[in-house]
Amino acid sequence: MNISALTVKQLNLYVRSLLEGDPRLANVLVQGEISNFKNHYASGHFYFTLKDSEATIRCVMFRTNASRLKFEFQDGMQVILWGRVSIYEKDGQYQFYCEEAYPSGIGDIAMQFEQTKAKLEADGLFDADNKRPIPKFPKCIAVVTSDTGAAVQDILNILSRRWDLAEIILCPVSVQGENAVGEMIDALERVYNLNRADVIIIGRGGGSKEDLYAFNSESLARKIYESPVPVISAVGHETDFTICDFVADLRAPTPSAAAELAVCDKAEISMRLENYKTSLSNLLKAKYNLNRIKLDSVLNSPVFKNPQDFFISNRYIQLDRFEETLKRSASLKVDSLNLKTLSLAERLDVLSPLKVMARGFTAVQKDGKTVNSVKNFNIGDKLELTFYDGKAKADITEIFKEN
Repeated sequence: MNISALTVKQLNLYVRSLLEGDPRLANVLVQGEISNFKNHYASGHFYFTLKDSEATIRCVMFRTNASRLKFEFQDGMQVILWGRVSIYEKDGQYQFYCEEAYPSGIGDIAMQFEQTKAKLEADGLFDADNKRPIPKFPKCIAVVTSDTGAAVQDILNILSRRWDLAEIILCPVSVQGENAVGEMIDALERVYNLNRADVIIIGRGGGSKEDLYAFNSESLARKIYESPVPVISAVGHETDFTICDFVADLRAPTPSAAAELAVCDKAEISMRLENYKTSLSNLLKAKYNLNRIKLDSVLNSPVFKNPQDFFISNRYIQLDRFEETLKRSASLKVDSLNLKTLSLAERLDVLSPLKVMARGFTAVQKDGKTVNSVKNFNIGDKLELTFYDGKAKADITEIFKEN
């Protein structure tokens, strides 16, 4: 009995041909839960297991197909996969080759929205601290929207009615379809480079979730976050929310509301200025009346009515005060001089020669000159003796000298 043995590779190739030859396994939809998910970043391929409560199957999704996914794979996620069944000859493993995938139990757009929202929120693009206030009196407003819809007309009409002083830069773009995201990003980049706008409005009118899909783009959200000026997002109706709404500095419920939020109402400002004008006029009148009353009071005062009498009477009063001051000063000066005179008289009295003579001393003069020594005397000299109570004359008859 001649039976040729197959190699392992030949066996696996044969099984592969059987699997791939079955048309029922060439286009298969299979539903299950993702587990053991691995993103092979070097190659871009996805490797994971699809399971239900009773069985598992190995799955692979190559880079070309994975790059077209509109949501991110996560362990525990329920999905519906479309693809084919085959075998990898090298290890003989039967597996599912996934070509397309869809979230199970939640819409594709909703899933992508939640994943993008969570990612950007984690990156800080929604932080309230990064939100900038809208300028009160913008000189230039850029509007990024479709130039064919009703939204642009509503925005332009409201802006021109409320604040026609602002320059409007209209940037027409597609707001849905394959080119919408790219066109809006390019328009924003042009506005940034122009460096003229004080605020930017980006949005569109209402539509289905699919119609608003472009405004959930991660790349568009990051471009809005880069804006050097505040951005107002106005997408759809009041109940519609997009990623742009979260990343923008201000969300408007509608495009019309965005235009109202972007500028002040000229009529309201005019009314406010008129009120300021009236208040200022009333304040000036009140101030004038008060100063008029003060002026009348001054003009009716005695000094203005009879200035001569007022100043003369004041001078008399001042002269009387000066006179009293001089008298007091002179009296004090005289008293001071009297005290000094008495003091000097007492000192002179102590030194007076009469006091000395009163104690028995005598002043002797010869020829009108005082003599204080016997050496100046000669026998026969005529002397004049002065006592404290009178004078006498004497002749020198004898001289006695001390040794």
